[in-house]
This record gives sequence, structure tokens and C-alpha cells, in this order.
Amino acid sequence: MAAEPSELRRVEDFRRVAERTLSGAAWGYYSNGDGDNQTLRDNCESFKRYRVLPRVLRDVSTIDTSVTVLGSTLDFPVAISPTAHHKMAHPDGEKATARAAASANTGMALSLFANHSLEEVAEAAPQGTRWFNFVLFKDPKRNRELLDRAAKAGYKAVFLTVDQPRFEYLKQITTSKGKDKTHMFYSTPNLVFPGTPPYGTEEYRSHLYSALKQPMTWDDVDWVKKNTSLPVVLKGILTAEDAQEAVRHGADAVLVSNHGGRQLDGVPATIDVLADIVRAVGGEAEVYLDGGVRTGTDVLKALALGARCVFIGRPALWGLACNGEKGLLQLLNVLKEELVYTMARTGCAKIADINPTLVVHENYYMSPRRNNSTIDGYQ
Repeated sequence: MAAEPSELRRVEDFRRVAERTLSGAAWGYYSNGDGDNQTLRDNCESFKRYRVLPRVLRDVSTIDTSVTVLGSTLDFPVAISPTAHHKMAHPDGEKATARAAASANTGMALSLFANHSLEEVAEAAPQGTRWFNFVLFKDPKRNRELLDRAAKAGYKAVFLTVDQPRFEYLKQITTSKGKDKTHMFYSTPNLVFPGTPPYGTEEYRSHLYSALKQPMTWDDVDWVKKNTSLPVVLKGILTAEDAQEAVRHGADAVLVSNHGGRQLDGVPATIDVLADIVRAVGGEAEVYLDGGVRTGTDVLKALALGARCVFIGRPALWGLACNGEKGLLQLLNVLKEELVYTMARTGCAKIADINPTLVVHENYYMSPRRNNSTIDGYQ
């Protein structure tokens, strides 16, 4: 059901419309987190604990939001996180996502668990900036085939998910509100190889569980680096120690991510660990963030704490649910307009002007020892 554009003014508006538009199964699959959803909630709530410090009397008559990510210039630093099963949000699935991202001149990371193949998505938006997100199979031939297909189809980098040591959810898939459209869960052409059982069968699910490499190790990162010429991004880094290890193993970038609170409840919100990871990397790799970004002000906060770009997962699906490609493009434009607004009021004419002095944690104002200077934005 297409929503009226006039009722979609903030990302929260898209969320509300998506909830009433999607099937119960789709909404449950997209929305649920692990455990008690503590991390899921904290991803958003933690952003609210950082305060923006306006800078006045700056020339912001022209504002440039462009940024370079892995050598590709994007119109603004908000890209699409890899998420599975976009057809549950809209019949055009990841093809609509790719077209919207290309129209906004931003990037999209395609999930291995997408409902369209690498090639189909590339054909849908040939001029777009696309990256491929995957996990490893036990069979190296399958991994090489996927890496080769991604490079041949014009994907600019590979995102290796590193925070899923086991795939227990494949053993028992449950939803919170029913079972309609659950067949979409199995429509994953990038996972099909000779001998793969048909979609939607117990045999397919069992085959997939046994075929995926569980767990992966740092040796697997080395293997990926040796078997592709594309930049390699490690998705799922939450500690400074792992960020430094990623650099030692040749990662070109790290995506600070807790999988949207879906993998392990109780881990930190991504915005809270970002500054530590940026310091640990020390400029030797690009640093991105996903999880909890809902406003243009959130984007600026993450950039001020050191992220080069932020990624959105659930909000992109909400945009698709509202009006397919057009809905997602509208949501991206909302975030861009909010970012421009916030940049103007913090005296930033370009992305490079955004720095740690613009953001402070709320604890600063609660501490009896605070002084009149700003801090680095992380406590």
C-alpha cells in the first residue's frame, strides 16, 4: 500500500506506515531483536544521550554533503546496510532498493540472503554504487564463485559479516504474528548451487545450515583478502581490539555494527563504542556505523565521533514498505534534508567541518568536575 508522501516527513512516520502495511510475518521478521531487545532499543536511545553543540556565525550559505567511501563519491554519507529478504517489504525487493540508492547517489550493500541475484540487482541499477555482503561457505569453490560474480557484476567491495559464529536461526525460523509470506524467506538465489534442494523445504534449510562455515576465524579474513581484488570491509566490529586486529589482517574498512540487536542481546550500542574504535584504527582503515540511525542529527553525531559514513537497515525496509523505490528514495531525501539542516546549525559547510567538538555526551553536564571546554564526545 502506497502512503501519501505528505504523511511521511520523518523516519518515524515511515516506521508507523510500514507497521500497518506489512504482513505480521514480515513486520516480526524485520523488527525483532535477540533476547529482551535491550540492544535493539539501546541502539536508538544511546544516540539521544549525545548532545549537539551549535556553532554560530559561520558561512553555511552553501552546504556540501558529499563524501568518498572506498573510492566512490556519494552525495551524502548515508548508505543502505545489507539486510535480507526485501521482497517481504515490496514485490520489487532489492531491485527497488538498488534503484532508490542509485537515484540518491548513495551506496547499497546487497545481502547474500537477498531475494534477487547479484546480477539482477546490478542490472536494475547499473550506475549505482553497490557492495556485496556475504558469509563464507565451507566449500572454497562456492566462495570464489561468489567473489568472482560480485567483481564481474560491478560491485565495488565485499562486506564480510564477522559477528555470526553460528546460524542457529536456520534450524527453527519463527515469526511473531503469523506465517503469511514466509515462503519469501527461502527465495535466496545467491545461495543456490548445483545440488541445492528447492526453496522453502526443510531439506533446503538443513542443507544451508550444514553448508555455511561455522565459525569463521581471522584465517578466513586472510583467505578473502587473497581471493579478491576488491576492498574488504569487516561488518560486526564492536571492540577496539578487534578493530586493530582487522587492520592487521588487511581490512580496508570496518563497519561498527551489532547486527541491529539481532545476534546477541546486551552488547553495547554502536554509537557508544564508535569513538574507541576510530581511535584504535588510527586512520589505517575507514570506519562506518550502523544501528539506531533515525534522523539527520543522528548522522551528524556519528560523523562527529569519527564515522566516515552511516548505514541504515530497518529504515530502508520501512521506505520500501511505504512505496517501493519511491518510498525509499523519499526516506533517503528526508535524512539528507535533516543532515543539511543540522550541519547549517552547527556551522558546517562540508562534511570535513564535522568534528568531535560538535558533540558531547550528556554525562558531561551531570559531572560536578566538568569544565568549560568540550570533550571528545565519548565517555
